[in-house]
Order: sequence, then structure tokens, then C-alpha cells
Amino acid sequence: MLAAETLLPVNATLGAVLAVLLVAAAGAAALARLADARGRGYARPVALAGLRAAAQLAAVSALIGWVVRAVPLLLCFLVLMFAVAVRTAGRRVTDNRTWWWAALPIGAGVLPVVLLLLLTGLVPLKGITLIPVTGILIGGALTATVLSGRRALDELRTRHGEVEAGMALGLPDREARLEIARPAASDALLPGLDQTRTVGLVTLPGAFVGMLLGGASPVLAGAVQLFVLVGLMAVQAVAVAVVLELISRGLLHRDAGPAGEPGARRRPWRSSRTLNGAEGE
Repeated sequence: MLAAETLLPVNATLGAVLAVLLVAAAGAAALARLADARGRGYARPVALAGLRAAAQLAAVSALIGWVVRAVPLLLCFLVLMFAVAVRTAGRRVTDNRTWWWAALPIGAGVLPVVLLLLLTGLVPLKGITLIPVTGILIGGALTATVLSGRRALDELRTRHGEVEAGMALGLPDREARLEIARPAASDALLPGLDQTRTVGLVTLPGAFVGMLLGGASPVLAGAVQLFVLVGLMAVQAVAVAVVLELISRGLLHRDAGPAGEPGARRRPWRSSRTLNGAEGE
């Protein structure tokens, strides 16, 4: 069995290779002029994300041994993980004050799974096991929340005329938005589904490889990886469902746009009303 240090030694060579890869990633984004819908390029965010990841992992590596020694410190660290995920996901979906609603899909997906694991004893209340498991689940919920929220709101903005047509035919605002947003938001499940369907054939995820490097048997490593993948699918399905409900009810939205979008304000001379309380056309 190869030791982890033998597989990937932490030395100057590793630092140089990481720097080259980060420059290549940012350079590819700049060369292809990759940008979001507002024209903001991704080259700089890619570079900053790599540097930030290095700093954060260095800090966590220094603190993790201290945090896992006491349950109160462990719980504080988990709350910090959750808060950062909510802030990151919420601000990716919207720039206005409704971003904090991202706490609901992330919490609704992660909390029941973590409680189930603790109550059944599959995961003990120890930082060395609880932190990585919870981190994986929070990360999956964050990704699903961002993808489903952005896709749903983009679709509502693009197809706002169809939403208004549904409202004109008598559909409640929620139902009209759901008809348009549901397929787009559901696409957020595809990365997790594909990863689960191809595990062992295309990819060997981190939990599996990490346990093998730690000396676990292939059977045990496979069982743990299966648990992680199934747990992630449950977390992400719940997160997407909650995001879709929040958007359809107008609780999570972007700044006012076309009348079919959540949060849009309509002129007051007609009687129909949005879920935000503004009268519509």
C-alpha cells in the first residue's frame, strides 16, 4: 500500500506544478473570453479562487487538530462551514437581500442526513469523521442550490412571456412559474447523477481513494463511497426542490425585471397580484 506522502509529496515541486496549473486555468479562461451573462470574465475569479483555496486549506490544516478536541469547538466549526456555504450560494443566485433564503435549501438537505447518521451511530460525534462527512454534504447542497437557483431564474427571465401567458389563463403565480422553472432547476441534479452512475468506471472519487491510501480495504472504501454518493443525491434532490419552491413563491429572486419574474413589480391598473404584494398588469 502506497503512503499518501509517496503519492503526492508536499514539496517545492508540488507548489510549482500547482502554480502552473492555476496559470493555465486562468489563461484558458482569458483566451476563450469566458464570462457570465453580465460580461464579467472568469479569468480573474479562477486565479483568485485557487489562491483563496490554498490559504483556506493551509488555515484549516493548522486548526483542524485543535478543533476536533472539543464538541463545542466542533459545532462552531460546522456552523461556520454552513454560514460560508449559505453566503456563497446565496450571492451566486442573487445580488439582493433575498440571498439569505439559500440557508433553507442547504439546511433542509444537509441537517436530516447528518442527524440520521448521528442517531444511527454510523458517524460518531467526533470531528475527525463528522467534519469531512458534513463538509461533503454541505458542498453538494451548495452546488445544487447555485445551479438550480441560477438556471431557474435565468429561465424565468428569458421566458417571462410564457409565465405571463399562464397567469392570464388563470394559473396562480406559483404554478405559472413552476411550469417554466422546474425543468431548468432539475438540471442541477445531472452532475451528481452522472457521478453516481459512472463511479468505478470513469471516476474514483476522493472518499474512495482517501480510504485506500489510509489503509482501508477496497470493500470498506467502496461502501463508504457508496454512502457518500447516495447521501449526496438525497441532499441535492431536497435542495433543488426547496430552491424551486422559494423561487416559485417569489421569496428568492433577483432585482425587478419582466413581469413574469419573482420580485417584479407591475403597474397597478389591473387587479391580479404577485406573491410579493405588488399589483400586476
